[in-house]
Amino acid sequence: MSTTASPAAAPASPADRPFDATDYGLYGLTVLAWSLSWYAIALQVGTVSNEVNMVWRFSIATILMFAWVAFSGRRFRFPLADHLRFAGLGVLLFSTNFLFFYYGALFLVSGLLSVVFSLASVINMLLATVITRQRPSPRILAGGVLGFAGIALLFWPEIARQDVSNAALVGLALCFAGTLCFCFGNLVSASAQKKGLPLVSMNAWGMLYGTLWAGFLALVLGRDFIIEPTLSYLGSLVFLAVISTVLAFAAYLTLLGRIGAARAGYATVIFPVFALLQSTFLEGYQWTGFALAGLVLVAAGNVLVIRGARPK
Repeated sequence: MSTTASPAAAPASPADRPFDATDYGLYGLTVLAWSLSWYAIALQVGTVSNEVNMVWRFSIATILMFAWVAFSGRRFRFPLADHLRFAGLGVLLFSTNFLFFYYGALFLVSGLLSVVFSLASVINMLLATVITRQRPSPRILAGGVLGFAGIALLFWPEIARQDVSNAALVGLALCFAGTLCFCFGNLVSASAQKKGLPLVSMNAWGMLYGTLWAGFLALVLGRDFIIEPTLSYLGSLVFLAVISTVLAFAAYLTLLGRIGAARAGYATVIFPVFALLQSTFLEGYQWTGFALAGLVLVAAGNVLVIRGARPK
């Protein structure tokens, strides 16, 4: 019998270990919150202006985020240069991005908003290759082609009409602009994190600046600061501020540390499916062969990009 001790097995990395009950719970909360948020946005548009909707939503979220910073003992104070980064984050990620989607909800069912937004993972990788001037891998290029081809199929009935004033095309343009803002906001966030700025504090300040920017736009445009006293409006407002913004954010951050960014990113593949199913039952969305094929292509493109982004 050999007396040499066997080497201890290396612990599984977050990207390789199997899910446990906590992982499934966090993943389910993230996907459910993000899936339902698109319908909640649709319930917000109408009586109250979109700029004021943003003020109410992110005022609540900002208070909760700063409470999180305080109770967790994270940093409050930062130099002016960092606040400029936070302001850029707030304008791009926590106001303008959402404003485009709120306006897009006037033209599209909520499920389609989520499908367009799911292209963020594809656009993020394409922007990263442009900025770093590195040649993208064939997998990322293929994912980008599949993703954009899927969007084209989803909207093909409108495109085939060749009517530039068509509501669906206006909604598509608004949602694409919102997705671009989100992606540029991600670049600001990534740059700040490389500098070592704490993520929770950074997002709390970003939400504050985003709220102030939305308030400024509302004042300039002469919007009325009102609240619609209906259960659907108030319920959707609380859901968006507390569940979709703060709790889902906390769940996703925890998930990132537990299972790795690559697998956590698959949420962007799953939530558009649930969002479109929700639109089918609640908003009368009509499925077509083009729509089904387009959704499959968008999901496949996201999978290719996320797998391609996974570190070796």
